[in-house]
Amino acid sequence: MALRTVCAATLRSGTDLGVNNARTLVTTAFLCRRARPLGPMPNQEIDHKNLESLEKYRSYGRYFKHAEEAKNKPAWWKTYRGYVEKADPEHGAERVDIGLPYCQPSRTKELVKRRQVMKDNKKNIELERATRLRTFKIPLDQVQEVWAKSSGPFDIMRLAEHYGVFRDLFPMAYFLPQVSLHISYSQDNSGQVYYGNRLTPTEAASVPQIRFDAEEGSLWTLLLTCPDEHLLDNEAEYIHWLVGNIPGGAVQAGEELCHYLPPFPARGTGFHRYIYVLFKQEGPVNFQEDARPSPCHSLMDRTFKTVDFYRKHQDHLTPAGLAFFQCQWDESVTNTFHNTLNMREPVFEFIWPPVYHPPQVKFPHGQPLRYLDRYRDGKEHTYGIY
Repeated sequence: MALRTVCAATLRSGTDLGVNNARTLVTTAFLCRRARPLGPMPNQEIDHKNLESLEKYRSYGRYFKHAEEAKNKPAWWKTYRGYVEKADPEHGAERVDIGLPYCQPSRTKELVKRRQVMKDNKKNIELERATRLRTFKIPLDQVQEVWAKSSGPFDIMRLAEHYGVFRDLFPMAYFLPQVSLHISYSQDNSGQVYYGNRLTPTEAASVPQIRFDAEEGSLWTLLLTCPDEHLLDNEAEYIHWLVGNIPGGAVQAGEELCHYLPPFPARGTGFHRYIYVLFKQEGPVNFQEDARPSPCHSLMDRTFKTVDFYRKHQDHLTPAGLAFFQCQWDESVTNTFHNTLNMREPVFEFIWPPVYHPPQVKFPHGQPLRYLDRYRDGKEHTYGIY
């Protein structure tokens, strides 16, 4: 229909169309030379004039099944996925789960337990009275405990994906943090480490209190690293703390391989991620090659890569817990560089480009009165008197 309209328009005079006849003939010839598609176009088999004759989906399951078949059906044209995979061969590649095996709880048992709890709550007269009088208080500790045992590990894994933790520490791998880490830099909740919250270097200056649930006789390894802090290599990290062969949950009784160093995000570099990773050991591990001198105040000795450390001990270590916080520069970082690391503090500043002015015109129509001040010689502007 469109081609017929173009041909009919070509027979008219150039005066009627507002263009000359030569340009019209060239456009018509170009449209006639368009190549035909190499295959059927999407939804070409659907009769749009008679939509009532199409088969109706009687359920969402049937619709979803047909949609999956249409999505997996190969197309003759190059899709967006094809372009991305050609630019990045690792795009869409399947990642490896390096964490502890996850045992999916029985859905039936959960439903039975939930119904029993609902029945008991309906029989509880005091609970009904408190709810009616709006004096009932929800125990947040129990809510936190239930969340940590049910959907908590999956929420933490999604947060780690969002912040790029797996991408920078374990390329092409991930794990489900099934062991909850409770890390606190103070007695109250102000210095608590969650999953991406902000703390200042002053708050994280001392060794934190760490607590996690562990079986009796088990051994663990705790690591604190920062993938954003290295001053020379973008792919390297600085290790801030490393404790191995931790018996049970007693971190103080473990073997300190690298003593604690406070965060020192350089000035002008924004927020840095400080990541705690808890590994479960199969047995006692010899960490002599990973031990640093004590005290270790050399950034070269603290250069570290988590993926290399895991590859070296992957037969004996399995990542099981995760927690991380964000930090940016404050006054205590200067003290850390000068007194602890014994070095000058690096400061990063943004170099602003020079102000752009378009070429000066002789007759600046529609410009303000101070137009000529842009092109005066000298750094200081002299606006004059108007």
